[in-house]
Amino acid sequence: MTLRLAEHKDLEAVVAIYNSTIASRMVTADIEPVTPEDRMEWFLGHTEARPLYVAEDENGNVAAWISFETFYGRPAYNKTAEVSIYIDEACRGKGAGSYLLQEALRIAPDLGIRSLMAFIFGHNKPSLKLFEKHGFAEWGLFPGIAEMDGKRYDLKILGRELS
Repeated sequence: MTLRLAEHKDLEAVVAIYNSTIASRMVTADIEPVTPEDRMEWFLGHTEARPLYVAEDENGNVAAWISFETFYGRPAYNKTAEVSIYIDEACRGKGAGSYLLQEALRIAPDLGIRSLMAFIFGHNKPSLKLFEKHGFAEWGLFPGIAEMDGKRYDLKILGRELS
């Protein structure tokens, strides 16, 4: 995989990867697919300090993405960011998550990030295991906060200090 900053031309692939996770009810609280237009504001909200990266496979196709987003929008939290990683179905379970999270950890200090956080459903064992393997610990729990298909799900906050 090759990592690079996302460009406008990548939006459709970024959205397709995101949408591929919705049906599992394990990754996102969206319950219906979104459109590129729905995600445009989010996409354009990424900045030099809080970028969006895409990872291309050996054929040059967008196979995954990493998003750094501002946490809570208050100045005292400027050195904290939320990291999100989404991977195309064909690349899951093959080490892409570890590669992407290692890259996020490598890049974050150059962005002025001291603390990284991830918001992960409590039943998303693969993601929890991935982040814990890379030194993240549980920093918080919102019990039963998400309701999908008549079931309630916990949301865990995992975090890691980088310096």
